[in-house]
Amino acid sequence: MDVLDISKKILHEGPICDNCLGRQFAKLSTGLSNRERGQALKLALVLEGDRIYKAENDESLLKELAPCSVFARKALGTESEDEQCWVCLDQFKKLDEWADEAAKTLEGLEYSTFLVGTKVSGLLSENEELLWAEAGTAYAEQLKTELNREVGKRISEKVHKDVDFENPDITITLDLGKNELDLQLRSVYILGRYRKLIRGIPQTRWPCRKCKGKGCERCNFTGKQYQESVDELIKGPVVEAFQAVDTAFHGSGREDIDALMLGSGRPFVVEAKSPVKRSTDLEELMRNINEKAAGKVEVREFSFAGKDMIETLKSSKADKTYKLKVTFKEPVSEEKLKSSLEALSDIEISQQTPTRVVHRRADLVRKRHVHRIKLDELTDEGYAYITVNCEGGLYVKELVSGDEGRTNPSLSGLLGIPALVEDLDVVNVDI
Repeated sequence: MDVLDISKKILHEGPICDNCLGRQFAKLSTGLSNRERGQALKLALVLEGDRIYKAENDESLLKELAPCSVFARKALGTESEDEQCWVCLDQFKKLDEWADEAAKTLEGLEYSTFLVGTKVSGLLSENEELLWAEAGTAYAEQLKTELNREVGKRISEKVHKDVDFENPDITITLDLGKNELDLQLRSVYILGRYRKLIRGIPQTRWPCRKCKGKGCERCNFTGKQYQESVDELIKGPVVEAFQAVDTAFHGSGREDIDALMLGSGRPFVVEAKSPVKRSTDLEELMRNINEKAAGKVEVREFSFAGKDMIETLKSSKADKTYKLKVTFKEPVSEEKLKSSLEALSDIEISQQTPTRVVHRRADLVRKRHVHRIKLDELTDEGYAYITVNCEGGLYVKELVSGDEGRTNPSLSGLLGIPALVEDLDVVNVDI
């Protein structure tokens, strides 16, 4: 089947914009945009349709083209506007709007590079799958790939910054389903060494054992088992210097709470999250930390580092944080759900290889740890949003469903009713 025959099959499905038609042949020819490909294909089909119309009085091809081709409409002697593209729902008419919004959102941020990503809605994904079923995928590229490129070019022209595919300072995500734009600011990483000069403080923030950080009488409603940590004593000046949202602390091992860390100090990386600024005087930052933490913690040998330095320092397995949307076969009360989730927090899980992957993994029982699991929201519609922080290698869907007893304990088992993960997002991997 040649290119024009494939294009005719695509047109049978409904009006399609130039970009979406041309994108099905993105890997054919160079030096053309997908829009130019689509325009050329439609023009060729209009010529053929007009020939058939004049020779055979058959206007069927022109009528199929008319909803998305002004030239077909002219050949038929009709006047109207292009109808909405059934594939992308006219996303390519919004390119400049996305670029304008992104440029405005980027104002005031210190960065050198950026990258655009796109989160497509379920409907758009389904439309693309339907299109590929008709056209095939041998020469096509994804909708989000073209949107990333076209919006990225427009943003670059407006802000005069470069796109970086490997390690951008800022990632701009276009959420097509919500029609929202989100910025992910790449963290700044600082390598250094710390000395802990007093006993009784942990390396990192330590939630109260009783309330798990929520606040209770035992912790004087601070949510903390220990009121200070090396992490927190370093955090404040770093947040201030980079105008960051928060910090994360990555140490090369850790000492006991009641031990000192002397000598040249322990290597660590402090990560400034979502920083508005990406540069600062590190000597001044060290002095600021040491003044505010005088007699407790001392830092030295600061230098900027890459994210890969964390892996060099860390020896433990990766922990992961998930966001789940969970549905239940029967109504469940918030009290019962919270109680069951609390029973799943800070425990070891026995998991026999899940049925969905047993065909490709050895059928063994593995021990995995759930660090924290909490309820974010129980909606009126009866589904729950839940956050799970756990050891890497834990099958989270089966932690909820129980997998017919192959995972124990499970949320379904504790509730006494079937529960299933409807949506799952990995939101953090901590190495």
